[in-house]
Amino acid sequence: MYLRPPRDGDWASWAELRGSSRAFLEPWEPAWPGDALTRSAYRRRLRQVLEEWDLDSAYGFHIFHRRAESLVGGITLSNVRRGASQSGTVGYWIGQIHARKGHMTEALGCVADFAFGRLGLHRLEAACLSPNEASRRLLLKVGFVEEGYAEGYLRINGAWHDHVLFGMIEERWSKLRPRH
Repeated sequence: MYLRPPRDGDWASWAELRGSSRAFLEPWEPAWPGDALTRSAYRRRLRQVLEEWDLDSAYGFHIFHRRAESLVGGITLSNVRRGASQSGTVGYWIGQIHARKGHMTEALGCVADFAFGRLGLHRLEAACLSPNEASRRLLLKVGFVEEGYAEGYLRINGAWHDHVLFGMIEERWSKLRPRH
C-alpha cells in the first residue's frame, strides 16, 4: 500500500470505487450530496484538500495498492490542532471489494507515522459508530485505545449518531511501531 494526496486525474477511479461501494459506505458517512460522484464535486473536494494541506489543518490521502496501482480507499488526518494539543483526528473509508484485507491497517499505520514523525503531533483521535465492529476492531488492532462514548457526536447519513471514541499517543505508537 502507499498513500498520496489526491490528484485531478484520480476522479474516474475514485468515482467508480465510491459508486460501486455506495451502499457499503453510506451507513457510516455523512449524507452524500446529489452530485457526490461528479467531476465538479471531486474538484471541489480536491481544492479543499489542497487548501487544508497549505493551512496545516488537514491532510487527505488516497490509498493505493502498490502492485496493482489501484485506488482502494481514502484516509484523512483532519482537525489538526497545534500548541498545547498537538493532535488530529483520523477518518477513513475503503471500497467494498477491498474491505477486510488488511489495507486499512497498513494505511492507518502510515498516517500515524506521518502524524507523529513528519508533523510532530502528540495525539491522534478517531471515532466510529458503536455498531461499526469492523472499524472498532481496526482501531484496536493498530493500537488505539477506547476512551469513551460521545452521544449525538456526528451527523451520519442524515441523522445524529452516538460514537465510540479512540485515542493514540506518540509514546504508545513508538512502542508499537516495529509491528507496522
